[in-house]
Amino acid sequence: MDDWLTALVTEHSLPADAADELAERGFVVLPGPLPMEAIPHLQAAYDSAFASAAAADVSLGRASTRVTDFVNRGAAFDAIYTWPPALDACCRIIGRPFRLSAMHARTLRAGAFAQELHADVPRTSDAWPMVGLILMIDAFHEANGATRFVPGSHRWTEKSEVAVPDVCASHPGEVLACGSAGSVILFDASTWHGHAANASGAPRRSLQMTYIPREGKPATDFSARMQPETFARLDAVARYLTCVGSASS
Repeated sequence: MDDWLTALVTEHSLPADAADELAERGFVVLPGPLPMEAIPHLQAAYDSAFASAAAADVSLGRASTRVTDFVNRGAAFDAIYTWPPALDACCRIIGRPFRLSAMHARTLRAGAFAQELHADVPRTSDAWPMVGLILMIDAFHEANGATRFVPGSHRWTEKSEVAVPDVCASHPGEVLACGSAGSVILFDASTWHGHAANASGAPRRSLQMTYIPREGKPATDFSARMQPETFARLDAVARYLTCVGSASS
């Protein structure tokens, strides 16, 4: 076990009840890393970064618009992917040295249909186990496409998964992960999930991160994309997670 993982493991920043819920259900909703008075600034920073992103960094999906690499889009986002409870969750689920794989913004468009239930990564991938973090830029609620999870499905086998004949339909055991703006969802990415339909008439914004084993191939090569102004402000933990500088070894 490397020295950085040892240091993170000893912090135990995830409350015991939250750690139990994450282990049993495969996800947990928690108050986020920023105080409520900072949320309007975060929302404004999100909108500014979204609007100024280069076309190559923007992906238009059937239901949502994504902008990649929020590591390099301002200091307003630094405290999110380095949040100690998230790193504690990674120590528990991944259990060995890990890295940040992706950090992107996702705006779910008004009128979007429910997303298919899915697990984010197959168990045969070098990116497994994976931990996900969703920060709610807007409140998540029943009407605007809150993420739905099937509790306990991170323990399913391949035979169990065939029990979901229609991945677009509501699952009898699904639970909506709702919360106020600034709240965080931590989840084992083997837990079946997908956003619900957005019938609110307004877009719903979020920041999404994934963490994977250190030897896995990341979705974003942060080392290659690292901007000098970003590197200058990153602390040792952030450099470790993005695999840049002296902390990348």
